[in-house]
Amino acid sequence: MNDSKPQRLLEVTDLKKYFPIRAGLLRRVVGQVKAVDGVSFFIDKGETFGLVGESGCGKTTTGRTILRLLEPTDGEIACLHDGERIIINDLDDERMRHMRQHMQIVFQDPYSSLNPRMTLKQIVGEPLLVNKLASGDELTDRVADLLRKVGLRPEYLDRYPHAFSGGQRQRIGIARALALNPELIVCDEPVSALDVSIQAQALNLLAELQAELGLTYLFIAHDLSVVRHISDRVAVMYVGKLVEMAPTDVLYQMPKHPYTEALMTAVPIPDPREKRFREVLEGEVANPANPPSGCYFHPRCKYAQAICSTEGPALREIEPGHYVSCHFADQLRLTGVEGATV
Repeated sequence: MNDSKPQRLLEVTDLKKYFPIRAGLLRRVVGQVKAVDGVSFFIDKGETFGLVGESGCGKTTTGRTILRLLEPTDGEIACLHDGERIIINDLDDERMRHMRQHMQIVFQDPYSSLNPRMTLKQIVGEPLLVNKLASGDELTDRVADLLRKVGLRPEYLDRYPHAFSGGQRQRIGIARALALNPELIVCDEPVSALDVSIQAQALNLLAELQAELGLTYLFIAHDLSVVRHISDRVAVMYVGKLVEMAPTDVLYQMPKHPYTEALMTAVPIPDPREKRFREVLEGEVANPANPPSGCYFHPRCKYAQAICSTEGPALREIEPGHYVSCHFADQLRLTGVEGATV
């Protein structure tokens, strides 16, 4: 029996990413869009960590800030590499370039993320060339091997992206992300642009590659069914903040935040005869440029009390591994996915 503690590959502490709002002739800063506002979480080596929420909640910005494709406004991003805890924020351009070999991304849109003027050999082999890891025949062999790994034929080396379907293009994007043998891959809604029939193939491929290569995923999505299928733990995001984080089964069966409950009861059931309870939220999503005081969710929450409008709740651990940002999480009895059928 192996009781060893899992290695924490990534730690994100109080991460913030604000975008300035400029106005007037002189383009003065008159405000900030708080796209990511104090997010903290960790990912263990070899696991898949799901990050879910509505469009515009800051999921993609979080992923790109972790990779420093966007520079963080504040907070700390720490990654374990070769037994050393490296603070990503502190790296200069040269060291960050080296670190990016170990942290890659699969983009959401398989059409716009591939250069239409480049062949598969050029697209998948570019990371190897840029980092001077292969060239000539060795480069060709390595690209061919990567294509085999993702279920594409090596004979496709000299073809261009327009010759492939959306699912095949996303496989090309995955092959490119694998080229440098990364430890962490940020999957930014990698199946949302694909047909439902193709989504399962892409998800199964990601799971197979994880088992074979020991990969760690930050899986960003808004489709709760997809996230449940692939994730070990899930965090729910609302207007730039994490409101709940727990192991997947716990979160889906026993949510502790009212926003999570609303998401869970909205998950469709593939049986039109099933009657279903649904928690319908009133009001509009808060404006990240001018969020409400206290808990950002309180204007839409039927459980809200006076304290919710004045004090922002901290993300606290109410049960082992189960973190919630709600003043009344210990008292609420909320409905999960299974409990929503009536």
